[in-house]
Order: sequence, then C-alpha cells, then structure tokens
Amino acid sequence: MKGTESTMALLLCLGLSLLAFVHSSNVKNCHHGCHCEVESFGLFDSFSLTRVDCRGLGPGTTMPIPIPLDTSHLDLSSNAMGPLTDTMLSGPGYTTLVSLDLSSNLITTITANVLSKLRYLETLDLSHNNLQSLSLGCFASLPLAEVDLSHNSFQDFDMDVFATKVNGEPVSVDLSHNKLVSVSTTLRGRELHIQTLNLSANRLLSVPTLAGLPLRYLNLDGNPITQIKEGAFAQLKDLVYLSISGLQELQEIMPNSFNGLQSLQVLDLSNNPKLKTFSPAVFSGLDSLLELNFSGSGVASLPNNMLTHLPSIKSITLGRSIQCWRTQKQGQFHRQLGQVQHNEVLSCNVEGVVL
Repeated sequence: MKGTESTMALLLCLGLSLLAFVHSSNVKNCHHGCHCEVESFGLFDSFSLTRVDCRGLGPGTTMPIPIPLDTSHLDLSSNAMGPLTDTMLSGPGYTTLVSLDLSSNLITTITANVLSKLRYLETLDLSHNNLQSLSLGCFASLPLAEVDLSHNSFQDFDMDVFATKVNGEPVSVDLSHNKLVSVSTTLRGRELHIQTLNLSANRLLSVPTLAGLPLRYLNLDGNPITQIKEGAFAQLKDLVYLSISGLQELQEIMPNSFNGLQSLQVLDLSNNPKLKTFSPAVFSGLDSLLELNFSGSGVASLPNNMLTHLPSIKSITLGRSIQCWRTQKQGQFHRQLGQVQHNEVLSCNVEGVVL
C-alpha cells in the first residue's frame, strides 16, 4: 500500500511539473531582426504564447513588423517609429497582445484608432517619447491595467482619456517626468477606475483636483508646490498611500489639508527642507494613519498634543535617524476607576525627544 502511495505521489509531482514550461526556439514567422520565445503551459503544453523582442531594429524598418499569430508580449522600443498611424499595429499576431512596449520611439501623436484592435491589451508602455496630448478615444475598448506615460511632454492632462476603458478593473497610470502644470477630470457621467497615479517630477504648483477617482496610491514627489491648502485631498476617501516628498519649495501645510483621507495609512512628507512647523490640526481626519515620515525635512520637533489627531499612528520618522513610536506611559492609580491609567506617548530613539 505504501509503495502504491509513493508511486501516486511521484506521478502527481511529474504531472505538476508539466503545468509550466518555457523554451526558446526558432519560432515560425519570427522576423529576422527579432528574438521570439515560446512560453508553453498547461497539461502536456496544451497552450502556448510567444514573447517577441524587436528592440532597436534600426531606421527604415517597415511597420507593422510581422509577428507570430500567438504573440502575447511585444517589445518595439527604440525603433524611431515617429507618429503612430492606424496601420502600424495591425495584422496577424497583434490582436492577441497582452503587453506592448513602445517606449523610446520619438512618438509625437497617436491616432484615435491605432490601438483599437488590441482588445486584450493590459500593459502599455509609451514612456520616453514626445507625446503632448492624447485623443479621448485612443484607449477605447482596451482592458488596460497598467499605462506608462512617463518621460513625455504633457503639459495639461485630462484623466477622462481612461473613461473609455472597456472593463471596470483597476488601472495604474504613470505620468511622472513630464511638464504637467494641470491635471483635470470632468468624468462626464462616467467612472474612472484609476487606483495608482504617479505625478512626480512635474511642474504642478498646487495639488490637482482629483475628486471622484478611486485612488489608493498617489505620488506628488518633486513638484514646485509651495503650499498645501485646506481640503486639498477632499473626496479621496480610498487613498491608502500618499507621497509628497522632495518638494523643495513647500513651506506650509494648512490645517485640515488631509481631511477626508479616512483610509490613509502611510503619509510621506520627507525631504521637504523648507517645511519646519505645522499645527496639529494639519492631521485632522487621519484616523487610520499608521506611518508618518518627516525624515530629511525641516521639522525638528512635534506638537505635544499631536496624538489626539492620530489615533492609529504607530511610527513617526524625523531628521535623518530619529524614529518615534507609540508607547504607553504608566500613570497614577485612579481611585474612582480603581485602576492605573496609561497615557499614550511618542517615544523616540534619541534621548530627550519624548512627547
């Protein structure tokens, strides 16, 4: 009986090992300048998809490049493609794409229908191009989950371009390292499912109005913002992580600036050298905040009654290496309650910094 069980276990292990298998080979219909790799999976390799790498083919390359019929991932980066037209991403193999890399291609414009046939596309990389605007219909009918638009030339960006996304799944958008001075959304009666938004390293002078977006992660690092006003993040009730780091000109955060961020757990205010003082009311409404980072900023001390506004805080970081955490300080015996009361304080790893 034991021998039978051992044999069954061995067969099971062998069967599981067949569920995933990757191999490289001379794939049929692979362009001579590209590298094609077949990815087989399923029992007895019953399914297969192909990764095609066509980076840097050189000037004069005719588009569309022929690719295998079952291509799922296509890298067309560094090919100096210029303006994208409707025919450049069409033909056999393109309709099955799940991931497409078009970075570093000197792309200046994208026509409304150039991506229309890529009905399975989830990941799109358009970084390091010369884009200044997008047609509102360019992402229509695409099930996008991740879009990289970093290192372009956008000055004004309308988030409604993602309102035409075909499904209600979350999408991550990277708009870092552009020339943005404004970001807007009008919704026009439609829903946007953007959960992650990176706006770092732009030219924003104030926190953009993003009300209505179901954001969970927002990055505003490295913008020339001088002041954060009351209610700047109003209606972003789903936000969990907010980074406002490396703002060299930030001098003031107004009271109630973070009001409405009821789900926020991490707030990064590090490396803001001109931010030196603030009112405890700045943190009003941050009932779920666990981590607060002031490292590398001008903040040297914290207000005594700060904990009353941060009921869930676990740690606060100051300076370069000052770490503070929430502790309980034993108080005196309370006669009426019949017990010892404990006072919550912030204890720090540097002597003399105890609040």
